[in-house]
Amino acid sequence: MAPAEMDFRLDGYEPANDHVEKHFWQHIEINQDMLTALAEHHTDDGQHSYYVLHDGSVTWGIPGEPQLVALHLHRDTQERNFRFQHDVLPLPSMAQSWLIARGCPPDAIGLSADMGTTAADDATKALEQRLMSDADHFALLHSYTDDTSATQETTVLLRATDERTPLPFRILLEEVDLDNSTHTLREGGFATVEAATEWWENRWAGEDTPALTAPPAGHRTTPSAAPAHPLPTMPPAPRGRGR
Repeated sequence: MAPAEMDFRLDGYEPANDHVEKHFWQHIEINQDMLTALAEHHTDDGQHSYYVLHDGSVTWGIPGEPQLVALHLHRDTQERNFRFQHDVLPLPSMAQSWLIARGCPPDAIGLSADMGTTAADDATKALEQRLMSDADHFALLHSYTDDTSATQETTVLLRATDERTPLPFRILLEEVDLDNSTHTLREGGFATVEAATEWWENRWAGEDTPALTAPPAGHRTTPSAAPAHPLPTMPPAPRGRGR
């Protein structure tokens, strides 16, 4: 359950300017009582804080929207003001990677043991570690988080920022087993956006789809903060899924 209010350690600090104040309110403070910290790290000098947050308010919004917020707070301890960066992402490992790319030590932003589910197998652990540790080699094109059924799923479509990358389109699929408090994460590689979206559409239509097969080792798959290419035609929002 979300705390009454997240503690961002901003007592005695003011936004650096009107722009920061406006956007911090719009993107963070307005839902502060619905935010839960899944992971956080604060530097010893008090200048930086890094958070992986779950935004419970998304459940009541547009179906399928990402529910995780990666937040980096930067405090000026001399001027007593702050700035921030944030992004909204569908998977914890993607939020962790975003924070690591902005200076958070990789070993300091692990998810709290009592938050969420645990990885069900070694394949999930290895893929999550790779997503956390790699740089921005893939861009996020689309995602859908289904939290309305017994088996919760998050599906993510990525595209390589380097067009020479083999199988440049990737799908990530996280499936949550609420009964056992575990989850699996799988990755599949596709040569074209049409092949990737066909797999996506067939799955949401309840048709049989090939198991996602991980691309060859050595090709990284961490999404960047913004798409590097024009968006393809998106798969339709799943309605009346036949599973």
